[in-house]
Amino acid sequence: MANPRTPPLLTGACLCGAVTYAVPDAFDYAFNCHCSQCRRTTGAACEPIAGISREKFNLTSGANALLIHGDAAAGHDAHCPTCGSFLFSAVRDGAYVHLAMGTLIDTPTIRPAAHIFVGSKAKWHDITDNLPQFEGFPPG
Repeated sequence: MANPRTPPLLTGACLCGAVTYAVPDAFDYAFNCHCSQCRRTTGAACEPIAGISREKFNLTSGANALLIHGDAAAGHDAHCPTCGSFLFSAVRDGAYVHLAMGTLIDTPTIRPAAHIFVGSKAKWHDITDNLPQFEGFPPG
């Protein structure tokens, strides 16, 4: 029997399924990021991201073939080399993963709590919810 304190594992994948992952439903935070890098890598007005420590994130297939943009050790974006899907960013000197929530197959319990980097959001996009908005990272 599973430990009731152990969060369930969530699965995720790129569009073509060549890269898959598993992660516990134990994210530390989630935001809608409006920075220009997230917009360009996803082609969307913002990117819902969920943050979790790197040691909890497990690539289950396709790890050796990832297309890495940036510094592989300190911080980078990871894409599927076949379909190009943006999967995650390694951040905080590689200690954390910002997971692209749209690649989750299973539903996490966390929801984005704020909009970040609204100082560089697309001028054509209006934020229409009541979540807090921050020019950059939230304080703390």
